[in-house]
Amino acid sequence: MFAVKWTFRAREEFDRIKAAAQGRRQGAKSSKQEGLYKQVSKTIRLLMSNPRHPGLQTHEFLSLANLFDPSGKVFEACAQNRTPGAYRVFWCYGPGRSEITIVAITPHP
Repeated sequence: MFAVKWTFRAREEFDRIKAAAQGRRQGAKSSKQEGLYKQVSKTIRLLMSNPRHPGLQTHEFLSLANLFDPSGKVFEACAQNRTPGAYRVFWCYGPGRSEITIVAITPHP
């Protein structure tokens, strides 16, 4: 099990997604924001338990530098698939042992 650390930018985006998801009226149909929040939350939970989980489709992302180790890697995990602007979670191992840091949560360009 990994402990999760957040960059300011990643935490801010996660909180924004969460706030948008909580705006539904009682009995109303679930919104796209709620679906996005559930998907991103599930991605974070899977990262905590197994960063190599096949459902995450985790792979190295070369355009970002590791925050803690210049020779370390940054990874991209899929929170959504087969949707325009699908959200991705960028993360790296560290700073400590058994820790991962969420670097960013963004829609796919």
